[in-house]
Amino acid sequence: MDSTWYFINSGPCRASYNMALDEALLDWHSTGAIPPVIRFYEWNPATISIGYFQRAEKDINLEAVRAQGLGFVRRPTGGRAVLHDQELTYSIIVSENYPNMPQTVTEAYRVLSEGLLVGFQNLGLDAYFSVPETKEQRDDLKKPKSAVCFDAPSWYELVVEGKKVAGSAQTRQKGVILQHGAILLDLDEDKLLSVFNFSSPEAKERMRAKLPEKAVAMNRLVEQPLSVEQCVKAFHSGFEEALQIKLIPYELTAEQHQYVEQLEQTKYLTDEWNFKK
Repeated sequence: MDSTWYFINSGPCRASYNMALDEALLDWHSTGAIPPVIRFYEWNPATISIGYFQRAEKDINLEAVRAQGLGFVRRPTGGRAVLHDQELTYSIIVSENYPNMPQTVTEAYRVLSEGLLVGFQNLGLDAYFSVPETKEQRDDLKKPKSAVCFDAPSWYELVVEGKKVAGSAQTRQKGVILQHGAILLDLDEDKLLSVFNFSSPEAKERMRAKLPEKAVAMNRLVEQPLSVEQCVKAFHSGFEEALQIKLIPYELTAEQHQYVEQLEQTKYLTDEWNFKK
């Protein structure tokens, strides 16, 4: 039996609005005001988002962020810093007690990410989940080596031809799971490396050398470049199939828009939130 979820395609939005809307959807779902939601969005301008527990000044070259006119925001989710540039971002908002939803973060992540897996397959890509095989690899995941998110496939990370293609993060608040992540279409390695702090020029070059082995943008794997529209279609049907749901388009009410903007003003646009660690 397919259950009905809301579907929102926000298109390109500013960083603070993107995070405020994800949090607002979590709030509304927690009170039963809306059913579970899948949302797609992009970033305008291109943005660095840092994980909830990161220290901005330590990991990020904020001068380079400003000089390039990039957005900057702290996510409500954990994980490491991400450059959101040429990508489609997704978010999933669903109750922890949703039927057959695993209790553990890792297993829930696998279930929710099945939609991504089918989406990549819909685009003709050979996608699968990477599961660390050795104890050493599993221990490695507990101590992130660098601030750059695409540096390490984690548990059930989505991999295409051996390389990470989607980085995701999760938070649980008010009995609700919020999982969001980036689906890379193209990757500007110079821009990515320019916004992180490295201990030395050598460390930066080591990361540059490693990036192509670790992370891959979808358009490097296909003959014809994929558009955001093609990806929206492929992942929309991927989520419907994998989660056995029916997605119906949803538009925010005026009152809901107001709620999001207030959350944006009082939280995601403030230095107190973005630079607090």
